[in-house]
Amino acid sequence: MDDAITPPAAAGGAMSIDVKASELPAALARLGVGADELVTVTIDPAGELLAGRREARARVLAAGLTDSDIDRLIKEAQNEVEPLLK
Repeated sequence: MDDAITPPAAAGGAMSIDVKASELPAALARLGVGADELVTVTIDPAGELLAGRREARARVLAAGLTDSDIDRLIKEAQNEVEPLLK
């Protein structure tokens, strides 16, 4: 268990946990949070990957490309590279 957990100040108070997105469901389950309970997730905007994605998306939109265009370009690049890997 790698989570960094800040306990609530009082019973029923807010709690903070720091986990990777992929680990969030398991962390919530360990804390006894039910699937129907409301939780608030805050994404660290200073995260390096998130900042890079935002910058790249802004460039894509500025170039007039859509998500479908990006998906198509990625697939084309995969098709070009995959034969070289064999």
